[in-house]
Amino acid sequence: MRSAIVISAGGAVRRALPAFPEDALVIAADGGALEAERLGMRIDRLVGDLDSAPADVIARLDADGVPIERYRPDKDASDLELALEAALRAGAERILVLGGDGGRLDHLLGSAFLLGSPRWANVQLDAVLGAALIHVVRDRRSMRGEIRELVSLFAIGGAATGVTSTGLRWRLHDDTLEPGSTLGLSNVFVEAEATVSVREGVVLAIRPGTESP
Repeated sequence: MRSAIVISAGGAVRRALPAFPEDALVIAADGGALEAERLGMRIDRLVGDLDSAPADVIARLDADGVPIERYRPDKDASDLELALEAALRAGAERILVLGGDGGRLDHLLGSAFLLGSPRWANVQLDAVLGAALIHVVRDRRSMRGEIRELVSLFAIGGAATGVTSTGLRWRLHDDTLEPGSTLGLSNVFVEAEATVSVREGVVLAIRPGTESP
């Protein structure tokens, strides 16, 4: 399975990263190049309008032969969206998004909503935003966690029907999650592994987590 890591701007990642293949394609979305360097990750491709990546970083990547996809500032998509599309074009079937939860609230919400887009329907998609770990659930996902760890389930892009969970304190069984509902808020792991399955729709499983230095 081809894997890709997409790194966006918005602040620092403050959580231990999930296991991921060492040969994953690493794509920096504009200012995400700085976070990639902070995390000690190589950059295989730089994507965006490049209004926030420092000029010296861009020059160094260019000199190293790293492909750079430069877009006009008046583009119709965010740098993160363009980077995700680049990962798809590269054949990624599993994508991990890394980014911060600081900066503008509209940017943070836009990034979370973007994860539920039907364009990524054939991709296993996860994200670490700040200290939170997010799993995009289409069909079925399993999650390993600590007992008493918090997880919230939110429908995105429309109602999620046939939602069933195991390993959580408040189990769902063929339930419906409506967008804007708090039915799935603040659930808790009671087993080391939990599962969430969805018959139709998309659910974000958000684990606020604890911060890692």
